[in-house]
Amino acid sequence: MPIPQRRRLVTAIPGPISKELMSRKAGAVAAGVGTTMPVFAARAAGGIVEDVDGNHLIDLGSGIAVTTVGNSAPRVVEAVRAQVAEFTHTCFMVTPYESYVAVAERLNELTPGTHDKRTALFNSGAEAVENAIKIARAHTGRQAVVVFDHAYHGRTNLTMAMTAKSMPYKHGFGPFASEVYRAPLSYPFRDEVDGPTAARRAIEVVEKQVGGANLAAMVIEPIQGEGGFIEPAAGFLSALIEWCTANGVVFVADEVQTGFARTGDMFACDHEGVVPDLIVTAKGIAGGLPLSAVTGRTEIMDAPHSGGLGGTYGGNPLACAAALAAIDTIVEDGLTARAREIGTLMLAELQRMRAVDPRIGDVRGRGAMIAVELVRAGTSEPDADLARAVAATAHAAGVIVLTCGTFGNVLRFLPPLTISDGLLAEALEVLRDALTTLA
Repeated sequence: MPIPQRRRLVTAIPGPISKELMSRKAGAVAAGVGTTMPVFAARAAGGIVEDVDGNHLIDLGSGIAVTTVGNSAPRVVEAVRAQVAEFTHTCFMVTPYESYVAVAERLNELTPGTHDKRTALFNSGAEAVENAIKIARAHTGRQAVVVFDHAYHGRTNLTMAMTAKSMPYKHGFGPFASEVYRAPLSYPFRDEVDGPTAARRAIEVVEKQVGGANLAAMVIEPIQGEGGFIEPAAGFLSALIEWCTANGVVFVADEVQTGFARTGDMFACDHEGVVPDLIVTAKGIAGGLPLSAVTGRTEIMDAPHSGGLGGTYGGNPLACAAALAAIDTIVEDGLTARAREIGTLMLAELQRMRAVDPRIGDVRGRGAMIAVELVRAGTSEPDADLARAVAATAHAAGVIVLTCGTFGNVLRFLPPLTISDGLLAEALEVLRDALTTLA
């Protein structure tokens, strides 16, 4: 690794250079662009982010599940370096290039299901979600879209309507796109309902409020991201997709955060053998470069007219080169298995903490997508203040920790799959000390 893989604090967090840069940020960057930590990155590799003051921070965020293969992964760096020397952009819709086709071929091969598939490339997860809706509407001739409680799908107008959480994503930004409806999710920690029963509850809402004949698409994250890393009970997803198939509804899996080995399978849908009609991917797809995709059944993907899909930067050649290298890294370095190892290590230690701390209401997740839901001791009442305090204490100790959840009370862990066991153990020790300090 080009950076020593150890936590090191040489200044308080933030240090003097970061403070100076935060002052410049305040004078130059729109106030609506917030930051989790008041430190500026200088370098990153493996499980460490080095800030401009020389502090080495343990990375449990991966840029929100983006640097899954590690920051500046060698194959990715080399692929981008080679591509930028050839050309940086032509627009695939003007003069196409082979790497776009190669990424589409890899996604068609790797995503769930053996049916014939096609792929279109875009820039961000939200953009890909919007295009999945366009494709579903073109295929079905219907307009309505169903999403779920606690969902997060993006920050554009349509995806804000699809997102459940008001602050900070929706507040003050309406009116939103119409024909978006919300159904109840399976949330095992809070509803204690089995998957098929929870699915029947959701389907009943959909049938009463929307009607299958009006519904173009049902969109769901196989494990909720911003909503709190909620993993639906077994059988929930399969029951939903069975209903969608029977009613001619396009089932869309939003795997923007769960995709590309993050959950211990190449895609989270693989865990239950669920095969979506369309799958949306982004984040970990290209090792840190902006790229997203919609992949799905050929007869659905080919429904829009020629020219109806695309965009100036969609499938940029640098991002495509990075994606091919990132996928090679996942496959050749066995990173799905590594994600499962990380999950085993983290879940075991977090469950030990839960056994002695009644403020830890739930520990959940798969692979390297793990969460702790914090509550007021002896209850299931969300404790967002504690989550913020624990994260802030960890930040001050040099560990990057993110929060999430509809109630703001969930600590989420998304380490790069190249992180060492030693760094994970040290980060969890910092977390334990933070909880003890805040007892």
